Parts: sequence; C-alpha cells; structure tokens
Amino acid sequence: MPVGQWFTTAEGVRWWFDSGSFALDFAYTGQIGGLRTDEQLHAPDDLTRWLHERFPVAVGAARSRDLFDAIALRDAISRMAVAVSVGEPLRPADIDLVNLYAATPDVPPSLAGGTRQAGRSVQTVAQALSTIARDAVDLFSLDNAERVRCCSGADCDVVYLDTSRAASRRWCSMQRCGNRAKVRAHRARKAERAAA
Repeated sequence: MPVGQWFTTAEGVRWWFDSGSFALDFAYTGQIGGLRTDEQLHAPDDLTRWLHERFPVAVGAARSRDLFDAIALRDAISRMAVAVSVGEPLRPADIDLVNLYAATPDVPPSLAGGTRQAGRSVQTVAQALSTIARDAVDLFSLDNAERVRCCSGADCDVVYLDTSRAASRRWCSMQRCGNRAKVRAHRARKAERAAA
C-alpha cells in the first residue's frame, strides 16, 4: 500500500506527510497527536472513498456499521501511536481491539496480469479494516518500538514511523518542521555573527 498524504495547515499551506505506515495514515483521518486535522469520516461514503483511494483492489461500499468499526479501530491506533511515541504503556483494550480486527480475513495480495480471477472480485470493508489492523500489529511490534516517534519540531508533536535506514528521521516533514528548524538555525547563526 502506498503511504503518505497531503495536509493543509490552518494558514492554508499544503505539505506532504509520510507517516511511514498505512495504519498511521488511517489514524490521521481523525485527530492524532498535535496535528489538528479535520474529521474525514463523517459518513459511510467518506470511508468508502478513503478505502478506494488507497487499496489497489476494489473494496465494497461501507455501511453505517462499517463506519462505526472503522472509527473504533482508528481511534485505538491513534491512542497507541501517541503512547508508543512518548514511551507510555499501551492500553490493553486498544491492543485487544487491534488484535480482534487483525484476526479476521484481510484483503489478499494478488499479482496483476493473470487471466483468471481468484477469489472475490470486490473485497469487503471488514477485510480492508483487517489489513489496516495487521499493519498496526507490525507498527507496534518490538521491531518498530524505537521508530515510532514524535516530530522534533518545538511546536509539533506529529507522530510518525521512522523508516529511514539509519533511523535518523527527526521531522514530520522537511517541508514543514525541518524547514522551520533550518530557518531558525540560520537566523541564530546570522544574529550571532552580527553580534560578534
């Protein structure tokens, strides 16, 4: 699954945010950490649209119950991400919810270009939620425990998975907080030279 999405700040500035995880992208359909995003899942059609934009296979239309389930899963992932990023323990109820969704059948992988359709031609929303939950299981595994982080920006606490080889990512986005930090450092050096 492709990861990342565009956000717009309150000031109207668009920036690309690569969360590093499909499950985190899903968490950002609502509020997580310090990133104030508008709620994106108001109605079943909103969930259907989000899933259709991200899954390479056809996913059926969401119903009201699917929306309820999706929001419950999303909120559990959000709470877990924030907790892990600040070194707090995970809530057992959130773990249980993610495990419950991860235990159900997910969207099976398939190779394009074949001549026969194996399995369903349209996947269910429940299968899509299971795929997201399985990504969350990987996200919160011991292998990634030190890589789920908050942005180092002074006024930012956006949560992301550091997928860099050296595990050295510091910013939610170089376009946003990384650039701000560079500007601040440049101004500080300039002021220091002027004072000398």
